[in-house]
Amino acid sequence: MVPKSFKIMGVPFCSLFIMIPLMFCGLAPIGNWLGEGMSWVITTLYDTAPGDVWSRERIQEMKAEVAAAGLHVAGIESVNVHDAIKTGSADRDKYIDNYIETLENLGKEAIHLVCYNFMPVFDWTRTELARKRPDGSTVLAYTQEAVDAINPEDMFASISGDMNGTVMPGWEPERMAKIKDLFAMYKDIDDEKLFENLKYFLERIMPVCDKYDINMAIHPDDPAWSVFGLPRIIINKKNILRMMEMVDNPHNGVTFCSGSYGTNLENDLPDMIRSLKGRIHFAHVRNLKFNSPTDFEEAAHLSSDGTFDMYEIMKALYDIGFDGPIRPDHGRMIWGEVAMPGYGLYDRALGATYLNGLWEAIEKGETRHAVK
Repeated sequence: MVPKSFKIMGVPFCSLFIMIPLMFCGLAPIGNWLGEGMSWVITTLYDTAPGDVWSRERIQEMKAEVAAAGLHVAGIESVNVHDAIKTGSADRDKYIDNYIETLENLGKEAIHLVCYNFMPVFDWTRTELARKRPDGSTVLAYTQEAVDAINPEDMFASISGDMNGTVMPGWEPERMAKIKDLFAMYKDIDDEKLFENLKYFLERIMPVCDKYDINMAIHPDDPAWSVFGLPRIIINKKNILRMMEMVDNPHNGVTFCSGSYGTNLENDLPDMIRSLKGRIHFAHVRNLKFNSPTDFEEAAHLSSDGTFDMYEIMKALYDIGFDGPIRPDHGRMIWGEVAMPGYGLYDRALGATYLNGLWEAIEKGETRHAVK
């Protein structure tokens, strides 16, 4: 029989993402997955639309569900940003006011971390949801050549058959049905205008973040370049530092996603982490395997299975004194599991254990070196 906490973490809509709790003293032991090692989760209200106000009652219900499993809410991923805010349309202030009210309600419920993104139209883009790997697993994959050959209106239809009956975040059918209208909204939006709109949004919400000590953690664009001619700005060190400087508030921070920034092989991931000391509030740590600069697929978290040096990524987080939550992000579908593509339980469980081992090795190595 699967324990209730395991069921919650493995439901089709990924209601609760598996978390590694990090403390100043180091990474809490995960070892026993079904025991005390896994105590924090990242979650969201999946039946809310961008622009909706999250009531305190709904937030309390969410917290109660988590608490009933003996767990605690570490933060929210995501409170989605309405397209009116991203495009700077005439009604954006109404939606920003709603966002502020949601943050206020989260703050009153002692939730202090919110992951969000500022990606136009598509929250992320993959051309395959079940690419077969030599080990028999299936993974999310992307090829630029496939994107160049398809009309964006046909993108959803091309991958919907591989969703295993789930709804992929950012690819909701009702949203994709309006894709022509969404592209029309962004036709006059370039990188500079998107930066302006992000700045306006952040300046409006920082007072409530200061009041309730809420860390806003922007997720990078994925992949880290323009897709279908849409602007993408959270893609590299230069742009993310620009964002930090234009609203210089410690609550204006990032979700450092190695897999998203890592889609561009020119991004030096450990260097980026070290340049963002004090501004990384949440980390998604995952691996990619590149077949060419424009053809990549998800891999196991183990360094040797992909392209990234996972030790160096974790070492950089350790070196800057990172004490926020780390999510073992994405992964392979293995052992016959059927779930939301990229969000199977088994491979991410292996990833969490691997990352935990890396952290322990780094911490003990540093401690022993200091003693000598």
